[in-house]
Order: sequence, then C-alpha cells, then structure tokens
Amino acid sequence: MMTRMVAAALAVCLWLSPAMAEAVGPVTGLPMPRFVSMKAPEGFARRGPSSTHRIDWVFKRRHMPLLVTGEYGHWRRVQDREGAGGWMHYSLLSGNRTVIVEAEEVDLHRRPDDDAPVSAKLMGGVVAWLGECSGSWCEVEVDGAEGWAQTAALWGVAPNGMPD
Repeated sequence: MMTRMVAAALAVCLWLSPAMAEAVGPVTGLPMPRFVSMKAPEGFARRGPSSTHRIDWVFKRRHMPLLVTGEYGHWRRVQDREGAGGWMHYSLLSGNRTVIVEAEEVDLHRRPDDDAPVSAKLMGGVVAWLGECSGSWCEVEVDGAEGWAQTAALWGVAPNGMPD
C-alpha cells in the first residue's frame, strides 16, 4: 500500500513539474545525458561495461566532445556526434567541456550578437574549449582565438546554449 502511495505521489510530481523528471546517472548523480570530453589521446569504446568486452570503436582525438548516455560502475556509455560509441572507462573522460564545429565555417564574434565584430573564423571539425553560454550563443576558445558562436553551428552543447 505504501509503495503504491509513493509511486502515485511521484507520478503527480513528475506530471506537474517536467524539471523534476530530469534524469540523473545512477552512479554519479550527474545529469543524463551530458557532454564530456576525451581526456586521453586514445580510448576504446567497448560493447559492454568491462575490459573483457569486445572493442567496437577506438576514439583517437584528445579533447573530442562525447555524449554520456549511460553509467555502470566505473564505465560510461558514450557516443560521438555521428552516433558511434560504446562503453568507456571513466578515467579516459574529462568533465572539461569542448565542442566541435559542425558548420563548414563559423564566425566567432566579440559579443553574443550577429552584428558584433568577428574576432576569428573556425573551420568545420575544429575542437574548441567551451566557455559560458548565453541563450543560443556560447563562448569558445581554441589556440588563442576566442569569441562567441551560435550553438546551432556546434556539437557538444545543447541547442539552447545550456551546457547540460
């Protein structure tokens, strides 16, 4: 009886407040899904959450953004912007956020405004460090070039600019 009452109360809360329904990882308690980056220069994505599982994919780009979609012990299920991925040991990942330029070319503006002066241009495929986000704009930095880019041109950040 008590279990049914708790379940009913939880259902009402979730129905009344979508924000309360945000998923969290069962291991870390962090939001799910969420973006991270590759800490290591190479990382194996495995079929399952252990070193005995077959390697399905090898990521070979340090600082590449990845999306965490699952957690199990010391393992995180991740995928890249093309959907490739698998289970990786958490020691290969970093909470330091990066983005990858999705557009063919993106202008970095001095302020989060299309009319602001352009401080640099980034080519598609470039990985940049993610700074603060404001609305549909995020501040990024790569090799001394910094500025604000539209989130629609980036992968590794939610479309509304919130870092997840």
